[in-house]
Amino acid sequence: MERELYGREAIFGDDGLAARLTGLTPHGARRVTCEHGDDPPVAVLTGGRGMGKTAALKQLRSLYREITPVALVDCEAVLPPADPGPGWTPVTGVLPELATQLTARVHAARPVQFPRLSLGLVAVASVSWRREDESRAQRDLQSLGPVLATLDTRGDAATGWVTKVLTKLAAGAFDSVAPMAGMVAEATVETVLEETFSRFQRRSADWYGTYPQAGGNGRVGLRQLAVDFERGGDLRRRAEDHLVLALVADLVRAYRGMARGARRGRPVLLLDNAHTALGRQLVEPLLRQRASGARDQIAVFASSRVRDHAGLSHAVRRRLPEVAHASHWVRGTEVTSGILAVGLTPLDAGHVRAALDRHDPHGRTPAGLARGVHRLTGGRPLGVARLAQAAGESPDPGALVPGALLDGTVELREDRPPVRVADELLERLLPGQRPDVLSVLAAAHGEVSARLLATTRLRGESLDGDVALRVRDALRSEDWAVGPEHFVADPLLRALLLHRLRFQDDDPPYYAVWRAVHETLRSAYAAGGSCPSEPHRLHQELVLGAAEDCVTHLRVQFARPDVLGWLDALRFIASAPCPRPPGRTGPDPRRAVALGRAAASDEERAALAGLDERAAELQLQLRRLLHAVWLLSDPLALPDEEVIDKMAHELRQLSGRHPTGHAVLWDAATHWPRDLREWRALSMPPGAPAGPHGPGDGGPDA
Repeated sequence: MERELYGREAIFGDDGLAARLTGLTPHGARRVTCEHGDDPPVAVLTGGRGMGKTAALKQLRSLYREITPVALVDCEAVLPPADPGPGWTPVTGVLPELATQLTARVHAARPVQFPRLSLGLVAVASVSWRREDESRAQRDLQSLGPVLATLDTRGDAATGWVTKVLTKLAAGAFDSVAPMAGMVAEATVETVLEETFSRFQRRSADWYGTYPQAGGNGRVGLRQLAVDFERGGDLRRRAEDHLVLALVADLVRAYRGMARGARRGRPVLLLDNAHTALGRQLVEPLLRQRASGARDQIAVFASSRVRDHAGLSHAVRRRLPEVAHASHWVRGTEVTSGILAVGLTPLDAGHVRAALDRHDPHGRTPAGLARGVHRLTGGRPLGVARLAQAAGESPDPGALVPGALLDGTVELREDRPPVRVADELLERLLPGQRPDVLSVLAAAHGEVSARLLATTRLRGESLDGDVALRVRDALRSEDWAVGPEHFVADPLLRALLLHRLRFQDDDPPYYAVWRAVHETLRSAYAAGGSCPSEPHRLHQELVLGAAEDCVTHLRVQFARPDVLGWLDALRFIASAPCPRPPGRTGPDPRRAVALGRAAASDEERAALAGLDERAAELQLQLRRLLHAVWLLSDPLALPDEEVIDKMAHELRQLSGRHPTGHAVLWDAATHWPRDLREWRALSMPPGAPAGPHGPGDGGPDA
């Protein structure tokens, strides 16, 4: 099921990027002036998983497929057939698929034919044909059938000329010194031209006269193409590049002069995951040809999950909103300057609200849920789409918080049972990865603690090297951030992995794996541990549900001069994930503690024993403050106005108690509520602009 797209007007608007590169508006197919004339850039949409690159390409196909030739391939999903011959490579496998899609009939125009590409593909396929194994040729031709059918609609035509090719070989009418691949290709090309091509189509063979060592003779060029392909290495790459340009040449011919006829706009090539080796091999011959001055007027849209690789080294880079009305692209001297790399941006809160309204048209969900979903997902479109769908399908939408949406289920296909949102998102965001390993490392604050967890909790995974470093490199290769504050720095991905860590074994109330991981970190951060740090130890105590040690530490440290350090420690300790049960409904228990309405536990009463009245009052005050900040900082919960007001009240009260830091605490009482109401992280120092780092910087993992 293709999802609704939000925040992509810069691509799909009537004067958006798609319209300006194709010459046709996506809606209504009205002609518009092509930006950049006859020298358009290759538009590459960049962004990590779940940012909507594939969805955008599919939307382009859906909008243009009936008005201009369109082809979409996923360069990461091209697989060999069950019995591939020596003539099959990813390039020779994908080119027939592209050609077949481009031949689909569109409004008021004849189907595009691909005689040049057909000749080249048949030539390289024939390198393995032998008289004694006619079935090999038949199987290869079956795979090429759709593209050959664009030239000859007779279903049995290929069978006849294959037999003739093999008969010619058996006659031995060839120079025995010549490479066998060239002999077969020459016989094949001659037969195809005689049996399949019309008198006008036969001229297409002349195009191969530009192939190296062809000397202007197209048939010699085709023979050399087959020889190079069989030799492999750089020579095969040269042959494959020429096949890519054959497809381009056929498209150019279809849009030139009398052949253009009633065609409108430009043909559209859509290459998903073009950062792969196959994707680059499809794009780079076109880029080199354009850089040399050739013009083809093909609209090429590609996607790249990797923002920075050699194929984008000199690309002109723009953020999506910057190309809404003009791309501001100019070709440079480097080949890859022919690329316009468009970074897809996260959805804003308004887009999330629109997505939620689509699934919850009656407004049954809490008013702040859209902003909560935006905070949790960071505006990543896939996360927004799945959480919005889960909200719409929830049996109790009025009590939802973002964390409950991860526990929910969604129906993705009518013929399959619903799937849990957290599992579905992890599978989509980390395909082919080991979530059992990643969920353990997601508890780490940085690389040091990740390596500690790898050596203690993942010993069986580290036999061939440091698993933490391998996971780090794998995350970076997928454009996921890895940082000193959190080993898995993306908030949504970290929340999903920690959700799996806690609930993977379905063993409440024990949560054995989850508890073991956090107890390991707590021991490491304790005095005498491998990386002692009291704030980090207390963070782990809070994760494990033991808040009173944290409160006592904050009380003991409160009167010291470094008030900013004290506030930062409070903020960091309170950023701990909350140990919640699965599918919890009703008020968050931290709320009652923050508001002073919860009965004291035995642990809390024990902490008050022996304290004088003033110290006991401070202990209670800091307990309320810690739980307020803990609840309000939790991306799986929703901010609560009453708790925000209570937090501000406690900070103002503390301002009057501190001997030197009253101004800083007063600023926190003023600015932290503003931060929360504007859905920002708590600022440090209070009121400072949001920076790239958050609480916990400078700890043992920094």
